[in-house]
Amino acid sequence: MKKYEGLFILNLAGREEGVKDALDKISNEITTVGGKIETVQKMERKAFARIADKRHASGFYANIIFDAPPAAIAQLQTKFALNEDVFRVLFTVAPEPKAAK
Repeated sequence: MKKYEGLFILNLAGREEGVKDALDKISNEITTVGGKIETVQKMERKAFARIADKRHASGFYANIIFDAPPAAIAQLQTKFALNEDVFRVLFTVAPEPKAAK
């Protein structure tokens, strides 16, 4: 199992109260493929620097750190591509914490 960090941009235009529900669904998807959630950091709504589509001028950001098998990342990317609440997602390998000197 590796530690991953997932940055999610949620497409919840007009449904600001649905952020918690969307994050719960995302967490359930991660645990379904064998992952273990470590932390969920909900950030505020941010405007996009470049707007590709007028319907999507901003989004809610969330950062989720979790442990999962490497094969699960491809499954998660496929599932979140089909999820209408997730506008964008980026998975990276979380850096190991450095020991204090």
